[in-house]
Formats: sequence, C-alpha cells, structure tokens
Amino acid sequence: MLRLEDISYAVAGRPLIEHATANIPDGHKVGIVGRNGTGKTTLFRLIRGELALEGGEISLPSRARIGGVAQEVPGNEVSLIDTVLAADTERAALMAESETSSDGARIAEIQTRLADIDAWSAEARAASILKGLGFTDAEQAQPCSAFSGGWRMRVALAAVLFSEPDLLLLDEPTNYLDLEGALWLETYLARYPHTVLVISHDRGLLNRAVGSILHLEDRKLTLYQGGYDRFAETRAARLAAAQSEAKKQEARRAHLQSYVDRFRYKADKAKQAQARIKALARMQPITQPQEAALRRFTFPEPEALSPPILRLEGVSVGYDDKVVLRDLELRIDQDDRIALLGRNGEGKSTLSKLLSARLDPMDGRIHTASKLRTGYFAQHQVDELHVDETPIDHIRRLRPGEAPGKLRARLGGFGIGAEQAETVVGRLSGGQKARLSLMLATLDAPHMLILDEPTNHLDIESREALVEALTAYTGAVILVSHDMHLLSLVADRLWLVKDGHVAPYDGDLESYRKMLLQGDSPTKTTPKQAAKPAPEKPRRQSRDAILALRADLRKCEERVEKLNGMRDRIAAKLADPAIYEDAPGAGEWQKKYAEVTDGLARAESLWMTALERLEKAGG
Repeated sequence: MLRLEDISYAVAGRPLIEHATANIPDGHKVGIVGRNGTGKTTLFRLIRGELALEGGEISLPSRARIGGVAQEVPGNEVSLIDTVLAADTERAALMAESETSSDGARIAEIQTRLADIDAWSAEARAASILKGLGFTDAEQAQPCSAFSGGWRMRVALAAVLFSEPDLLLLDEPTNYLDLEGALWLETYLARYPHTVLVISHDRGLLNRAVGSILHLEDRKLTLYQGGYDRFAETRAARLAAAQSEAKKQEARRAHLQSYVDRFRYKADKAKQAQARIKALARMQPITQPQEAALRRFTFPEPEALSPPILRLEGVSVGYDDKVVLRDLELRIDQDDRIALLGRNGEGKSTLSKLLSARLDPMDGRIHTASKLRTGYFAQHQVDELHVDETPIDHIRRLRPGEAPGKLRARLGGFGIGAEQAETVVGRLSGGQKARLSLMLATLDAPHMLILDEPTNHLDIESREALVEALTAYTGAVILVSHDMHLLSLVADRLWLVKDGHVAPYDGDLESYRKMLLQGDSPTKTTPKQAAKPAPEKPRRQSRDAILALRADLRKCEERVEKLNGMRDRIAAKLADPAIYEDAPGAGEWQKKYAEVTDGLARAESLWMTALERLEKAGG
C-alpha cells in the first residue's frame, strides 16, 4: 500500500500541498486530477523521493519498485526492442552472467531464476508493447537514433511498461500518443498487475483504465471511488451542498451582525450583543471547494463565405518524390466539423498541412474561396514560441498598431490574464503556452480552423471550454486528436485516412474504437475470395436448446454482476484508512479482493463462452 500521511510541501514559500492524506491499496489503478499548477507532478517527485517533504510521511512496502517515464530514451544506435528488453535490469544481468559463468551450480541457479521471471517470453512481450504503441516489426529493429523525440518518448513508455514496477507513475502518458496508441494504453493499464497512478486530463482513459480518482485541490487530496464521470457527479453534489451551507451560514452571520450593530452600545442589550459577538468569532467560515470557472476561449467570428470554401480535385501530396496521399476528392463547407481518423503514419498531419497551404500539392487542383483565411494549430508550434518574449510581445508583433488595452483583451479572451501577459513564455505552463498558440492561430478570424492535437497541455476545465468555443465557432473545424471526448462532442463528420486515400468513415467513433481495439479493419473482398463458395450456415438448434443456452447465459451474467458488486464493496473497504489499523484484518480483506478478482476473470470467461454458444446456435 502507498500511504501519504499528513504531507506538506511548499515552493518558494507558497504552500502547494498542505496536511494532505491518502492511502492507495496495492493493485489499485488511480487517476490523479486537478487544475494545472496545483502540484500533481510535484506529488510524483515527492513519491519518488526526488524532493524532500516539509512535513508528514510517504511510505511504501519494503523493496517496492517505483517506475515512471522521466525523459525520452537517448538517440543511440541500440535497437528499440533491445532498449525495451534492457529495462528489465534483473533479466539483462542474468542473461549476461549466464554467458560468462563457468560455475555449474550458479548456471543452474540462473536458469531457474530466468524461468521464474518468464525470461524466455520477454522478447515477445516487449514486441507486443512496442506494437501497441505504434511501432511496426521492422521499426522495432531500427536504432533509437532513427526516431524523433516524440517517438523516443514512446520507447521510454514501452520500457517502463515492460519492466512492470510495483508502483507505476505516469504523467500525461497520452500527450505523445495518437488515438490508436491512447486506446491501446487504456486497455493495457486496466490489466496491469500492480499499482498505477496516472496524471491525466483524458476523460476516456480516466473512465476506462482506473477505478479511483485522487483529486488535488485546495492543497488537499481527496480519493473518490469510480472513474472520472462518477467523480464529476459526486463532486458536483459536494459543491452544491457546500454552496447551500455557505449561504445559510452567511444569512446567520448577517443576522447576528445586524443585532450587534444595533445594540452593542445600549446598556440593556450589551450583554446579549457581546454574546453574539462571541458567536460570530466562533463561527468557522464554510470554505467551498476551489471551483475553476471554465477558462474561456473566445474565437473571433469570420464572415460567411459561399460554399464550398475549399475543394480538392484529384490531388496527390507528399514529400520530395514520395506520394503519401493520392487522388483526393474532398469538399469542405464553412459549417463542417470534421475529425481525421487513421493510424499513425497514414497521413493525417500531411493532410492537415495540405489543407492549411503549408504543403503544396504534387498533382491535381485545389479550389479555394477568394477570401478564405485558414488558422492552423499543431503541437510543435507550442515549442516554437519565443521563450524569452512575453505573450504581449508575440501579439504586438502581429498587431503593431493596436492599443495595449485591445491586445490584453485579445489575450484575456483565451484565459491569459494580466500577470501571464507580462511573463516570458519560458516561465509559462504548458497549458498557458497552448492558449497563446491557439490565440495566435485564430487572430485573423479564420474561416477554417485546423487543429492537430490541441488538447495536449490543457486541463479538463480548459478542454471543456475549448469544446464550448468550437461549438459556437462559425467556421469549419478540422480535428486531429487522441481525445475521444473532444471528437465526440465537436465532430459531426469522420474522414478515414488509410492506404494513401481519404474517404468518409461510415461508422461512429465508438465503432472505430472497437475496430482499433480488435486490431482489425474492414477489408475489400478480392475476386478470388468472392469465387469461394460461401460456407454453409449452421443449422438452427431446437427452441428448447436455445432457451437452455439463454438461461445459462443469464446465470453467467448474474454471476459476473454479483462478483463486480462484491469487488466494488471490498475495494471501498480497502480504501478506508481505518481498516489498516488492524494489520491481520487488512490482510484478509486484501486476500478476499484477490480471490474475488480472480473469480471475476473466470466468470467473465464463462460468460463469453456461453455467449459464443448461443450465437453459434442461432439464438
């Protein structure tokens, strides 16, 4: 168990975490949320021992291994697969010793230990993780130096996942993943055999990969059971209750103060007035949870243009002599909201650059409205801001004739306040830099806004504000994002970028997600395949047999539901710090949790078998 007991930490005299307590049972998956700047990353550094606590204690089981992605792997000549394999230091040391040892007894010990840690399947497991994060079999054999920093961050993530630490700490792991990689990571973390703490603003991951939410707010830690949606509902109820109590207390305080003001200097009422003064002094103010108002985005409104605003006829595009996308026949109107889907490397960013006129076509024609203005935001632009200049300097360069008040108003429309406006970019947070880049991209009131991973450094409140702004925006929106929540709320058309072509995707986002998780996609039937005779359909079984199979399926479903309920109740029990005052009792509850989890896995397997039998029977 990870115990955080009454911990405190300050930065430059400013309290960041103050008398905070939380207990995370072994094997739990916990999402850590909170506004940008509240100290989530600092909390990780405290757990790792990189920073010294000013008060309290952080404890872990003895010999527990802590792992996380601190930085990208170096760009050396070691292959990706060997880099990941080397992350399991025990296996690597034993393998090296086995090649040099001449002591028969020691060799036997080494071989036994290698068998215990399943060393012989390690390469297959490492390859599976790399593939899930977007690396092909051929790329896994290439040296790290062949890949950019973002891809080397994926290798670093693969390495820590492969090493399977007892406590896995991940800080915004989806920031350098595409949609496919993010969905794979959700599934992997949900099955991870040890404890996971993940800082994330990705609602999909926080709903599907974790079972608890640890909220850092007002310098305190609060643990909520369930995923992010359940946390949001519980927190909303808590806010409403706090607001109601605060209003009641304010009314009571006003009533007492009114009596004091009227009678404190009257002899016959002085005693009662003094009593009320003491009551006011004893009355502790009810502090409402710090609620971050949605930090707004205000996009300038473009004038309307006649449709289409952009049309592609037989366009091909690529780099140097290599064609990436070909025969593009696309049309965009000003009211379009389009999400670009497709696996990494298929050409989504290439298409974005083509549509924003940052890449010229190799063939075909592009027709654009005569007054078309396009705004373009890509993640690399955040890194291209001038770190030694302020946001005011950035916007003044583009609007030299505007009054300072108007420049500040433009920045304020993107949640960049007066203090941040005069702070050099190098000292701004990632979210503030992203807001500045978004403001610069929309400065000219574009008719078409192209956003390539716009949410990477934005907290959840800012992402919700971006959704509202894009919904109200009157121009076309082209989105590339791993944030399924953003795509589902903004996009009403889906384009699939695949095999050098771009075409409308007939399904919805949920069907696309399922397709990716299954590792499958629709394929065209070749003439040779069509010529094969269709297999005979299995005969439908008797009505009584189907009814029996349905009854069996219902029993399996009931068993799974019952075990799910038992697991949730035991998890809630384990989350109660009081239980650990009785060490033997706590051990029994942890044993029960493991038994129920194992039973649930078997019950789910039986349920799947029953479902398959019913489907084969035609029921």
